[in-house]
This record gives sequence, structure tokens and C-alpha cells, in this order.
Amino acid sequence: MTANKGLEGVVATTSGVSSIVDSVLRYRGYNIDDLANHSSFEEVVTLLWNGELPKQAELDAFKKELIESMEVPEVVFEHMKSYPLADVQPMAVLRTAVSTLGLLDDEADEMDEAANQRKATRLQAKLPTIVAGFARIRKGEEPVQPRNDLSFAANFLYMLNNRVPDDIEVEAFNKALVLHADHELNASTFTARVCVSTLSDVYSGITAAIGALKGPLHGGANERVMKMLSEIGEPENIEGYLQKAFENKEKIMGFGHRVYKDGDPRAKHLRDMSEKLTKRTGETKWYDMSVKMEQIIKDEKGLIANVDFYSASVYHSLGIQHDLFTPIFAVSRVSGWLAHILEQYGNNRIYRPRAEYTGPEGRAYTPVEER
Repeated sequence: MTANKGLEGVVATTSGVSSIVDSVLRYRGYNIDDLANHSSFEEVVTLLWNGELPKQAELDAFKKELIESMEVPEVVFEHMKSYPLADVQPMAVLRTAVSTLGLLDDEADEMDEAANQRKATRLQAKLPTIVAGFARIRKGEEPVQPRNDLSFAANFLYMLNNRVPDDIEVEAFNKALVLHADHELNASTFTARVCVSTLSDVYSGITAAIGALKGPLHGGANERVMKMLSEIGEPENIEGYLQKAFENKEKIMGFGHRVYKDGDPRAKHLRDMSEKLTKRTGETKWYDMSVKMEQIIKDEKGLIANVDFYSASVYHSLGIQHDLFTPIFAVSRVSGWLAHILEQYGNNRIYRPRAEYTGPEGRAYTPVEER
């Protein structure tokens, strides 16, 4: 047996949820460009879970079910208020909240298909309420309840900022949700599938996935992009910053991708939304800096911006605090995690890979008094 470090290039399972072939991302066979340009996030969720785009009546019913499931038990928010809010990591809060939801769900350990679908809907609905509620609680404010006349994307922004977002804000956030919904067998998705392959419950699978996403090698890239842009400050500082980074062989966040060799197809959609939103807020420097950096890095290093690079200025322009960028990733990606969990349950075999042993061989046991 020979190990492939990081399982790179290893085909671990079969899946009909999403694919990346020749740098083209598809959900259930649909090109991500078509979905980003034309689809609501609610449509994408039903596509990922059920394999087909919904008819209008099906979509209306799903939207209604989501809205009715968005409210979070008060005990979850009461727990949050007891945390050391000045220091607590938002992804740790989200991980704990999802685990708590599992304790409170009478169906948590019901494993039939219908029960798992209901739990999937509840989880999809409640994650944005949890993230928005935590953002307000740590500022000393009360969580805002969702409205039944707003879309999924609009409701999150409403619960976060306590105001109804405008059309450009909703368009941008809906696109971000669609673009981040699934991405084949990434680390957190694989973690979710491994967890539930033991026939553990949906809440355990999602808690495990959030734990994997919490790691800086998976989540948090767009947060670090915004930190980098803030440190640079102005467009005229970019050349000096990048030259120093190149000389020191520092990694520039938001560029390159292990899977995409011809560029991340999702990036262009958020690039366009970054331009629109920064014009709307009067902070066009974030977009201008991003474009300038993208061109220099492409020319100097041959690296192309990925989805994290422009999502940073999009989320910043929506008034989202930077350390919430990764929890918001989870608000979208939970749709893909759940699709993979449901698929795993439908054709399950427990994951049990092998390891290439590299330790010592043939050692003789020595009694403790002789060591």
C-alpha cells in the first residue's frame, strides 16, 4: 500500500451531487454559471437534495417550510449569552449551536428517509438565524426574528442588520449562497460523509463538517483576504506589498486552487457583485484594489483569483463582520453537506481506509524494570 498525502487524486466514493470537470463546476449536471445567473438559493437547495429543479408549486411549498422552520429555540440564544463573547470564535459557537439543536430535536435519531429530509430542512433554515442571532447578541442586541415575506437570502440580511435589504444586496448574497452551496468532495463534505457512514445522525454529520470547515486550511480564506486588503489600505500600496510578499515567498490568500487549473468559475460572478456593491457603498477602493491585485498576481505568478478573493469585498460591503465570513460559508454549504449526507444514507458503506505504516518493525517487549 502507498499513501497519497491528503488523499490527493484518490477517488473515495461515487456521487451525483456535484462535479468539477475541466474547471467547470456543475450541480446535478447544471452549469454553475446558469444557476448563479438565474436561480434562487431555495431552488438550488431543492436541486441538490432531490436531483431536479423544482416546479413552482414545489418551490413555493419548500420556501414556506423553510420560513416556518427558521425560528431557533430560545435556549440556544440563552447559551450564547453565557459565552465569553469578547473572545469566542464564531465557528465554535456555530458548531456548539448545531450540536445543541440535535439535543432538542425529538427526531434526531430517527433514521428513515422522511425524518432525515425534515431534519435537513430544519438545519438549513436555522443556520442563518443562529449566525445572525450570535452577531447581534455579541453586540448587546437581541436576535431579530425572520419574516415570512422575505427570501432566504433577504431574511439573513434582515436578521443580521434589522432592516430590509435592497435588491442589489439580496442579489449579491443570493449569488454568494448559490456559488458556495456545494463543491464536490472537499474536506468538510468528506468529513460529513465519513461521520454518517457509521449511521450516526444528521446533526452529528453537520457538527463534524462545521468542525472541519473551522480549520484555517479550509474555511476563513475570504476573512484573511479582507484582512490583507485592510492592511494594504490604498491602491497605490499594492505593488510594494506584493513585491515584499513575493520576495518572502508568502502565500497570497484568494489565489489558486487545488482542483481548478484554468481558474475558479465562481469568481467572476462575485467580481461583478463586488463592483456593484462597492459603488453603492461609496467604497470603490476595495474593488479597485482587488482588480489591481488580481492582474499583478496573474502576470507575475500565473495564479487566478478564486471565489474567496471577491467574496471578501462582497461580504464587507454587505456590512458583515469579517469573522462571520466562514459561518456564512456554512449557511450556504450546509445545503451541500446535507445533500451528501442524504446520498450517503441512501447507499451506505462505512468508510474504513488503511494507512501506510512507517514506524519501526520487529521490536521485542522489554519488562519495565529492564528499560
